[in-house]
Amino acid sequence: MSGFALALVLSAAGLHALWNALIKAAADRAIVLAAVSSVHVVAGLALVLFSPAPTLESWAFIVASTLIHYVYYVFLFQSYRFGDFSQVYPISRGSAPVLVALGAYLAIGETLPVTAWLGLAGISAGIALLAFTRGANKANPKAVIAAMITGLLIASYSIVDGIGVRLADSPFGYMGWLFLLELPVVLFLLHRRRGKVHRFDRKAFCVGLIGGACAVTAYGLVIFAKTIAPLGAVSAVRESSVIMASLIGVVIFRERPLRMRLFSAVAVAGGIVTLAFSA
Repeated sequence: MSGFALALVLSAAGLHALWNALIKAAADRAIVLAAVSSVHVVAGLALVLFSPAPTLESWAFIVASTLIHYVYYVFLFQSYRFGDFSQVYPISRGSAPVLVALGAYLAIGETLPVTAWLGLAGISAGIALLAFTRGANKANPKAVIAAMITGLLIASYSIVDGIGVRLADSPFGYMGWLFLLELPVVLFLLHRRRGKVHRFDRKAFCVGLIGGACAVTAYGLVIFAKTIAPLGAVSAVRESSVIMASLIGVVIFRERPLRMRLFSAVAVAGGIVTLAFSA
Protein backbone atom coordinates (compact mmCIF):
# COMPACT_ATOMS: atom_id res chain seq x y z
CA MET A 1 0.00 0.00 0.00
CA SER A 2 1.16 3.54 -0.68
CA GLY A 3 1.55 5.94 2.24
CA PHE A 4 -1.45 7.89 0.96
CA ALA A 5 -3.69 4.81 0.85
CA LEU A 6 -2.49 3.76 4.31
CA ALA A 7 -3.31 7.20 5.75
CA LEU A 8 -6.80 7.10 4.21
CA VAL A 9 -7.61 3.68 5.65
CA LEU A 10 -6.19 4.40 9.11
CA SER A 11 -8.29 7.58 9.28
CA ALA A 12 -11.33 5.55 8.28
CA ALA A 13 -10.55 3.00 11.00
CA GLY A 14 -10.57 5.65 13.72
CA LEU A 15 -13.85 7.12 12.52
CA HIS A 16 -15.43 3.68 12.26
CA ALA A 17 -14.51 2.77 15.85
CA LEU A 18 -15.97 6.08 17.02
CA TRP A 19 -19.38 5.69 15.40
CA ASN A 20 -19.71 2.10 16.61
CA ALA A 21 -18.92 3.28 20.14
CA LEU A 22 -21.68 5.88 19.84
CA ILE A 23 -24.18 3.14 18.95
CA LYS A 24 -23.06 0.98 21.87
CA ALA A 25 -23.26 3.88 24.35
CA ALA A 26 -26.70 5.04 23.24
CA ALA A 27 -29.76 4.25 25.33
CA ASP A 28 -31.92 4.26 22.18
CA ARG A 29 -29.85 2.53 19.51
CA ALA A 30 -32.68 2.49 16.98
CA ILE A 31 -32.83 6.30 16.97
CA VAL A 32 -29.04 6.57 16.72
CA LEU A 33 -28.98 4.14 13.81
CA ALA A 34 -31.80 6.08 12.11
CA ALA A 35 -29.75 9.26 12.45
CA VAL A 36 -26.63 7.55 11.08
CA SER A 37 -28.58 6.36 8.05
CA SER A 38 -30.12 9.83 7.62
CA VAL A 39 -26.68 11.34 7.22
CA HIS A 40 -25.87 8.66 4.65
CA VAL A 41 -28.97 9.62 2.67
CA VAL A 42 -28.20 13.37 2.72
CA ALA A 43 -24.57 12.80 1.76
CA GLY A 44 -25.68 10.38 -0.94
CA LEU A 45 -28.09 12.90 -2.45
CA ALA A 46 -25.34 15.52 -2.61
CA LEU A 47 -22.91 13.10 -4.26
CA VAL A 48 -25.51 11.89 -6.77
CA LEU A 49 -26.38 15.46 -7.79
CA PHE A 50 -22.79 16.64 -8.22
CA SER A 51 -20.87 13.55 -9.35
CA PRO A 52 -20.79 11.66 -12.65
CA ALA A 53 -23.20 8.74 -12.76
CA PRO A 54 -21.68 5.28 -12.22
CA THR A 55 -21.58 2.93 -15.19
CA LEU A 56 -24.50 0.63 -15.91
CA GLU A 57 -22.18 -2.31 -15.28
CA SER A 58 -21.65 -1.27 -11.65
CA TRP A 59 -25.34 -1.11 -10.75
CA ALA A 60 -25.62 -4.82 -9.96
CA PHE A 61 -22.92 -4.27 -7.32
CA ILE A 62 -24.63 -1.18 -5.91
CA VAL A 63 -27.87 -3.13 -5.45
CA ALA A 64 -26.08 -6.17 -3.99
CA SER A 65 -24.08 -4.04 -1.55
CA THR A 66 -27.21 -2.16 -0.47
CA LEU A 67 -29.08 -5.37 0.33
CA ILE A 68 -26.10 -6.76 2.24
CA HIS A 69 -25.87 -3.53 4.24
CA TYR A 70 -29.54 -3.82 5.23
CA VAL A 71 -28.91 -7.25 6.74
CA TYR A 72 -25.62 -6.01 8.26
CA TYR A 73 -27.44 -3.32 10.23
CA VAL A 74 -29.83 -5.91 11.67
CA PHE A 75 -27.05 -8.13 12.98
CA LEU A 76 -24.91 -5.18 14.14
CA PHE A 77 -27.87 -3.98 16.21
CA GLN A 78 -28.41 -7.45 17.69
CA SER A 79 -24.68 -7.91 18.42
CA TYR A 80 -24.55 -4.80 20.60
CA ARG A 81 -27.84 -5.71 22.20
CA PHE A 82 -26.48 -8.97 23.61
CA GLY A 83 -22.71 -8.42 23.94
CA ASP A 84 -20.00 -6.04 25.20
CA PHE A 85 -18.53 -3.51 22.79
CA SER A 86 -14.92 -4.71 23.12
CA GLN A 87 -16.08 -8.30 22.69
CA VAL A 88 -18.52 -8.00 19.79
CA TYR A 89 -16.45 -5.56 17.75
CA PRO A 90 -13.31 -7.78 17.52
CA ILE A 91 -15.35 -10.87 16.63
CA SER A 92 -17.28 -9.12 13.87
CA ARG A 93 -14.28 -7.29 12.41
CA GLY A 94 -11.61 -9.93 13.02
CA SER A 95 -12.79 -12.45 10.46
CA ALA A 96 -13.22 -9.90 7.67
CA PRO A 97 -9.59 -9.38 6.48
CA VAL A 98 -8.89 -13.03 5.66
CA LEU A 99 -12.35 -13.51 4.13
CA VAL A 100 -11.91 -10.42 1.95
CA ALA A 101 -8.44 -11.45 0.79
CA LEU A 102 -9.66 -14.95 -0.10
CA GLY A 103 -12.82 -13.59 -1.71
CA ALA A 104 -10.88 -11.10 -3.81
CA TYR A 105 -8.59 -13.91 -5.00
CA LEU A 106 -11.52 -16.15 -5.94
CA ALA A 107 -13.61 -13.38 -7.50
CA ILE A 108 -11.06 -11.34 -9.45
CA GLY A 109 -7.76 -13.19 -9.03
CA GLU A 110 -6.24 -10.45 -6.85
CA THR A 111 -3.15 -11.81 -5.10
CA LEU A 112 -0.98 -10.55 -2.26
CA PRO A 113 2.75 -11.25 -1.70
CA VAL A 114 3.77 -13.67 1.06
CA THR A 115 4.83 -10.84 3.39
CA ALA A 116 1.41 -9.23 2.98
CA TRP A 117 -0.27 -12.50 4.00
CA LEU A 118 1.97 -12.61 7.08
CA GLY A 119 0.92 -9.07 7.96
CA LEU A 120 -2.72 -9.95 7.41
CA ALA A 121 -2.32 -13.01 9.65
CA GLY A 122 -0.79 -10.83 12.37
CA ILE A 123 -3.71 -8.43 12.23
CA SER A 124 -6.29 -11.21 12.39
CA ALA A 125 -4.43 -12.99 15.21
CA GLY A 126 -4.28 -9.81 17.27
CA ILE A 127 -7.97 -9.20 16.72
CA ALA A 128 -8.86 -12.80 17.62
CA LEU A 129 -6.82 -12.51 20.81
CA LEU A 130 -8.89 -9.50 21.80
CA ALA A 131 -12.10 -11.43 21.30
CA PHE A 132 -10.99 -14.36 23.47
CA THR A 133 -9.47 -12.05 26.07
CA ARG A 134 -12.99 -10.82 26.57
CA GLY A 135 -14.11 -14.44 26.97
CA ALA A 136 -15.72 -15.01 23.58
CA ASN A 137 -15.91 -18.71 24.37
CA LYS A 138 -18.02 -17.89 27.45
CA ALA A 139 -20.03 -15.04 25.94
CA ASN A 140 -23.74 -14.95 25.28
CA PRO A 141 -24.15 -17.33 22.29
CA LYS A 142 -26.57 -14.89 20.68
CA ALA A 143 -23.94 -12.15 20.74
CA VAL A 144 -21.24 -14.42 19.30
CA ILE A 145 -23.45 -15.76 16.50
CA ALA A 146 -24.70 -12.29 15.58
CA ALA A 147 -21.12 -10.95 15.59
CA MET A 148 -19.85 -13.80 13.40
CA ILE A 149 -22.63 -13.27 10.88
CA THR A 150 -21.84 -9.55 10.96
CA GLY A 151 -18.23 -10.37 10.07
CA LEU A 152 -19.32 -12.46 7.11
CA LEU A 153 -21.54 -9.63 5.90
CA ILE A 154 -18.68 -7.13 6.29
CA ALA A 155 -16.48 -9.31 4.09
CA SER A 156 -19.28 -9.69 1.56
CA TYR A 157 -20.00 -6.00 1.07
CA SER A 158 -16.28 -5.20 1.13
CA ILE A 159 -15.65 -7.49 -1.85
CA VAL A 160 -18.78 -6.34 -3.69
CA ASP A 161 -17.91 -2.66 -3.26
CA GLY A 162 -14.26 -3.22 -4.14
CA ILE A 163 -15.25 -4.70 -7.49
CA GLY A 164 -18.19 -2.36 -8.08
CA VAL A 165 -16.32 0.90 -7.49
CA ARG A 166 -13.62 -0.16 -9.96
CA LEU A 167 -16.26 -0.77 -12.61
CA ALA A 168 -18.14 2.46 -11.87
CA ASP A 169 -15.64 4.93 -13.41
CA SER A 170 -17.00 7.34 -10.78
CA PRO A 171 -16.08 6.53 -7.16
CA PHE A 172 -18.14 9.42 -5.81
CA GLY A 173 -21.13 8.55 -7.97
CA TYR A 174 -20.94 4.94 -6.74
CA MET A 175 -20.73 6.10 -3.11
CA GLY A 176 -23.61 8.52 -3.65
CA TRP A 177 -26.08 5.86 -4.76
CA LEU A 178 -24.86 3.46 -2.10
CA PHE A 179 -25.54 6.06 0.60
CA LEU A 180 -28.80 7.29 -0.89
CA LEU A 181 -30.25 3.79 -0.97
CA GLU A 182 -30.12 3.70 2.82
CA LEU A 183 -33.36 5.71 2.80
CA PRO A 184 -35.46 2.55 3.43
CA VAL A 185 -33.46 1.97 6.65
CA VAL A 186 -34.41 5.44 7.91
CA LEU A 187 -38.05 4.98 6.96
CA PHE A 188 -38.23 1.53 8.57
CA LEU A 189 -36.71 2.69 11.86
CA LEU A 190 -38.91 5.78 12.05
CA HIS A 191 -41.96 3.69 11.17
CA ARG A 192 -41.20 1.47 14.14
CA ARG A 193 -41.30 4.60 16.32
CA ARG A 194 -44.76 5.63 15.18
CA GLY A 195 -47.06 6.37 18.10
CA LYS A 196 -44.04 7.00 20.34
CA VAL A 197 -43.27 10.58 19.35
CA HIS A 198 -43.33 11.63 23.00
CA ARG A 199 -40.44 9.24 23.61
CA PHE A 200 -38.32 10.56 20.74
CA ASP A 201 -34.84 11.14 22.14
CA ARG A 202 -33.53 14.26 20.43
CA LYS A 203 -30.17 14.00 22.18
CA ALA A 204 -29.71 10.43 20.90
CA PHE A 205 -30.66 11.55 17.40
CA CYS A 206 -28.06 14.34 17.51
CA VAL A 207 -25.44 11.84 18.69
CA GLY A 208 -26.47 9.66 15.76
CA LEU A 209 -25.95 12.56 13.36
CA ILE A 210 -22.37 12.87 14.60
CA GLY A 211 -21.95 9.13 14.22
CA GLY A 212 -23.42 9.34 10.73
CA ALA A 213 -20.90 11.98 9.70
CA CYS A 214 -18.11 9.69 10.96
CA ALA A 215 -19.61 6.66 9.20
CA VAL A 216 -20.04 8.44 5.85
CA THR A 217 -16.50 9.82 5.92
CA ALA A 218 -15.03 6.48 7.00
CA TYR A 219 -16.73 4.43 4.32
CA GLY A 220 -16.06 7.04 1.67
CA LEU A 221 -12.34 6.91 2.46
CA VAL A 222 -12.36 3.11 2.32
CA ILE A 223 -14.26 3.00 -0.99
CA PHE A 224 -11.79 5.43 -2.54
CA ALA A 225 -8.81 3.49 -1.13
CA LYS A 226 -10.10 0.35 -2.87
CA THR A 227 -9.52 2.05 -6.21
CA ILE A 228 -5.78 2.47 -5.50
CA ALA A 229 -4.88 -0.50 -3.24
CA PRO A 230 -5.57 -4.27 -3.03
CA LEU A 231 -8.91 -5.16 -1.42
CA GLY A 232 -7.37 -7.56 1.10
CA ALA A 233 -4.83 -4.98 2.25
CA VAL A 234 -7.45 -2.24 2.61
CA SER A 235 -9.73 -4.51 4.62
CA ALA A 236 -6.91 -5.64 6.92
CA VAL A 237 -5.66 -2.13 7.73
CA ARG A 238 -9.21 -0.93 8.19
CA GLU A 239 -9.66 -3.48 10.95
CA SER A 240 -7.05 -1.66 13.03
CA SER A 241 -10.21 0.07 14.19
CA VAL A 242 -10.56 -2.92 16.53
CA ILE A 243 -7.58 -1.71 18.56
CA MET A 244 -9.02 1.81 18.65
CA ALA A 245 -12.38 0.39 19.69
CA SER A 246 -10.68 -1.64 22.41
CA LEU A 247 -9.06 1.49 23.82
CA ILE A 248 -12.45 3.20 23.76
CA GLY A 249 -13.85 0.20 25.64
CA VAL A 250 -11.12 0.54 28.28
CA VAL A 251 -11.31 4.31 28.72
CA ILE A 252 -15.00 5.03 28.17
CA PHE A 253 -16.80 1.81 29.10
CA ARG A 254 -14.24 0.68 31.75
CA GLU A 255 -13.88 -2.74 30.15
CA ARG A 256 -10.97 -4.97 31.20
CA PRO A 257 -8.37 -6.57 31.15
CA LEU A 258 -5.72 -4.11 29.93
CA ARG A 259 -2.48 -6.12 29.48
CA MET A 260 -3.75 -8.45 26.76
CA ARG A 261 -5.31 -5.52 24.92
CA LEU A 262 -1.89 -3.89 24.69
CA PHE A 263 -0.35 -7.17 23.47
CA SER A 264 -3.08 -7.42 20.84
CA ALA A 265 -2.45 -3.84 19.79
CA VAL A 266 1.24 -4.63 19.22
CA ALA A 267 0.33 -7.68 17.09
CA VAL A 268 -2.11 -5.67 14.97
CA ALA A 269 0.29 -2.74 14.60
CA GLY A 270 3.08 -5.11 13.53
CA GLY A 271 0.76 -6.70 10.99
CA ILE A 272 -0.19 -3.31 9.57
CA VAL A 273 3.45 -2.26 9.19
CA THR A 274 4.34 -5.57 7.52
CA LEU A 275 1.35 -5.30 5.19
CA ALA A 276 2.00 -1.67 4.32
CA PHE A 277 5.64 -2.26 3.36
CA SER A 278 5.25 -5.63 1.66
CA ALA A 279 6.56 -5.68 -1.90
